Amino acid sequence: MAAFTQFPMPNERVITSGTTTIAVMPEINLVSHFQVGDWQILYRASETGNVKRWGIPLMIPNFGRLKDGLFEEKGTTLPMHGFGRNLPWSVAEHTETSIRLQLTSSEATRASYPYDFVFTSEIVAGEGSLTYTLTMENKSDETMPIAPGFHPYFALDQGEKSRVVVNGLEGFDASTIHWDTNPPDNYYPFSQQGSFEFPQRGTLRIAEVPHAGRYLLKEMQVWSEPVTAPDHEFICFEPIVTHENGLNRPQDRLNIASHTQQQITLHLQAQPR
Repeated sequence: MAAFTQFPMPNERVITSGTTTIAVMPEINLVSHFQVGDWQILYRASETGNVKRWGIPLMIPNFGRLKDGLFEEKGTTLPMHGFGRNLPWSVAEHTETSIRLQLTSSEATRASYPYDFVFTSEIVAGEGSLTYTLTMENKSDETMPIAPGFHPYFALDQGEKSRVVVNGLEGFDASTIHWDTNPPDNYYPFSQQGSFEFPQRGTLRIAEVPHAGRYLLKEMQVWSEPVTAPDHEFICFEPIVTHENGLNRPQDRLNIASHTQQQITLHLQAQPR
């Protein structure tokens, strides 16, 4: 790993619990490090230092691309994966085992997403676990559509990608994929939880924790890079509300009523070998 990406970096806020170490870069709301024992679970872009190939970024208010970049309801444009990873978040609280970040609507956000909101990310370290709760509060006088997603980069050597064993993701079989030349960029139904066995490393369970009996993460995007790309030794298993252009599909996105909030909680539990 290049020296300029070695953990911990000066801009990383660290939380711990037992054998678990987690770090966050608040300025872009990036979970930059998740390690249990000797298993470094999240990828760090050691070749290029590109933070867009790193950790767990939050894609909000939209996951993926919008058709022609257009948010049809308001006639505005939004970038791929939204603006949440491009704007500075403030640290509301930082303890030994947790950190809470917030992003509040501003002139910068209203130009493309004309709603008043407060987004809160709370990351909690447990023994072998990372729990991420996203709270989306609509402070507007109208319904606020939103379609966020989590985009974890899981570290894995190129030669091991075909040996990943996945349970709970119907239709996905790592052994059938040409990882060097034609890696996946596909979405699959996500039934609230799945287990992922990483060769030589351990098993990771990814699950959504319901709120008021409701699950909101309906799909999982699987993505990687070909062997010719720099910083390619990762697999992304991305729990999302819905796939690209979802913000323009009222039936698939979330629609948060005026002056209410909704929450999504993602739980990662690691069992190293």
